[in-house]
Amino acid sequence: MSSCDFVFRSTRLNNFASSVVIKVTVSDNNVTIRHASIVDAKAIAGCLAAAFEPYKTSYTRPAFNDTVLDVIGVEHRLRDMTVLLADNADGNLLGTIAYELNSKGVGHLRGMAVMPHCLGSGVAGRLLAAAEQELAQLGCVRVTLDTTAPLERAIRFYKRNGYHATGVVADFYGMELFEYAKDFRS
Repeated sequence: MSSCDFVFRSTRLNNFASSVVIKVTVSDNNVTIRHASIVDAKAIAGCLAAAFEPYKTSYTRPAFNDTVLDVIGVEHRLRDMTVLLADNADGNLLGTIAYELNSKGVGHLRGMAVMPHCLGSGVAGRLLAAAEQELAQLGCVRVTLDTTAPLERAIRFYKRNGYHATGVVADFYGMELFEYAKDFRS
């Protein structure tokens, strides 16, 4: 695999002005992490659909529909959360993640998805790192995320990246939803 520069640029952190550029090796193509906008809604919906399609039969229909947003659902998420995406030099969406920060300094991740052909390429790790970096810059002390049992690969990924099960289990439209967390405090 040849190397390329992975570039993370942030121009808005929930209304805070900032600009950060980080270069690391990712894959064969130039990959950029950027904030999503309304024009990205259709591509984000397509990414969610492609990433979660293999798990469709493992989800209840309402849980799947809440996870795999349509364009209108993505537009709502763009209004309610900060959405990051990874795309390549050709403008093709490779992955996405969303986050929010509450008034107590606790961040929450949602909607992490990577196109199937990008699994194992480092895109997911770069998206997670970018979201965590932005949250830390906003004063986040802890970040949580929720996942389901069928997403075994994602659970291993989160554990490798410092997340641990909190023991909180919620009902997610007839499925168990497991909370994971990572402390940003030393």
